[in-house]
Amino acid sequence: MLVQQIHHVAYRCRDAKETVEWYGKHLDMGFVLAIAENEVPSTKAPDPYMHVFLDAGNGNVLAFFELPGQPEMGRDANTPEWVQHLALKVESVDKLLEAKRKLEAAGIEVLGPTNHTIFKSIYFFDPNGHRIELAANCGTPEMHRKLDEVKWEMLNEWSRTKRAPHHAAWMHDGSHA
Repeated sequence: MLVQQIHHVAYRCRDAKETVEWYGKHLDMGFVLAIAENEVPSTKAPDPYMHVFLDAGNGNVLAFFELPGQPEMGRDANTPEWVQHLALKVESVDKLLEAKRKLEAAGIEVLGPTNHTIFKSIYFFDPNGHRIELAANCGTPEMHRKLDEVKWEMLNEWSRTKRAPHHAAWMHDGSHA
């Protein structure tokens, strides 16, 4: 395989300092690196930016760009806000519930936990409007085996019909219990 891991994932932010402080306070992510330029290295376009990098654990890095010379941030109006999100893994369901309590105590509105059968999640927004998901795995090896066995059939059926296949209906109808 060519790819070894994700080097970093980058999003835009309104305020780099606010973003670094928010992720540190609410998600315990350390501030790793800051890079600032007045010119984009790849395109040579004059566009000052601050690029900040946060430790997302296990060599994963989450980065943000503050772009003061660009129009105000927006979102893709044709994509529902629940679609574009960043999902971060937490150690356990107990840690997930602890994070929910901490976020809510800080005045952050949290949705969930939502039971996805193989993991449970909570959802909230960062100060930039990015939807964040914290997820705790709880699937069994048998569940993962069953999903692996039907993934291509499901994808091919979806490709033909654009309707949700029922190969893994057990995840939502309660028959997995």
